[in-house]
Amino acid sequence: MEPWNSTLGNAFILVGILDDSGYPELLCAVITVLYILALTSNGLLLLVITVDAQLHVPMYILLGQLSLMDFFITSIVIPKAVMDFLLKDNTISLGGCALQIFLALTLGGAEDLLLAFMAYDRYVAICHPLNYMIFMRPSICWLGVATSWILGFLSALGYTIHTMQYPFCKSRKIKHLFCEIPPLLKLACADTSTYELMVYVMGVAFLIPPLAAILASYTLILFTVLSKPSNEGRKKALVTCSSHLTVVGLYYGALTVMYILPNSYISPKQESILSVFYTVVTPTLNPLIYSLRNKEVSGALRRVLGKWLLPTQSNF
Repeated sequence: MEPWNSTLGNAFILVGILDDSGYPELLCAVITVLYILALTSNGLLLLVITVDAQLHVPMYILLGQLSLMDFFITSIVIPKAVMDFLLKDNTISLGGCALQIFLALTLGGAEDLLLAFMAYDRYVAICHPLNYMIFMRPSICWLGVATSWILGFLSALGYTIHTMQYPFCKSRKIKHLFCEIPPLLKLACADTSTYELMVYVMGVAFLIPPLAAILASYTLILFTVLSKPSNEGRKKALVTCSSHLTVVGLYYGALTVMYILPNSYISPKQESILSVFYTVVTPTLNPLIYSLRNKEVSGALRRVLGKWLLPTQSNF
């Protein structure tokens, strides 16, 4: 078969969950609301952490980076998916597809590593509070942030270049919400088995160690908290840990199924549903669970909004 993308002007056709749903209009509305909520909550949290000097500490610096990643990862997928559905035009150019793969993998990989570093930060804060500013001094904090971004970037660059080298001569339809490696490889007219094995091995190497570090950190935190006499402190820690692990489970669970499980275990529709979780559901939940219930963040939010929106409040 002649590769259909060998000439300019050809494009892929995205056939995602919005096109394969019994109630596409309702689903589109729900996804749009979640996207707006994700943008608002992450943008507001990032603004507060940037503006309020009291939040310029490792824990909130890391939370700010998480919000930044979530802000972008949902923005590179959801607006196009919604507009494609509304305009009835699901095409995406080869370059646009490559860019979407690269950005999604960069942000996803960076967030994968950042979540592990955040778990380490909480472990140090709770289990070694007296040495917190030694183990989490600014240089280490920013080193962890930079490492997350750099490794995510390099991994995404390698994946994207290798994936887009394949000739595509099968159906142009990508049965997915956006361009991603597993559904795209199904359209290749070359043997991709070796590369799929590499994607599997690299997926295990990239996902499992950070997930193991997160679980180990929270396990040690629970043991430390449960050994303390305060019932209120134990209850608060248990609620916090369970909330954080819920988000981690949604994020890592979706990525694990997408990049580690064999293709025979999951249908294209299920892949598309999973993509919604880590591109809009998790970015919506992260700021609500990690930060907005935090008293320090709430106080900073009141200070920032009071300063900008209610400048005359102090006169009453």
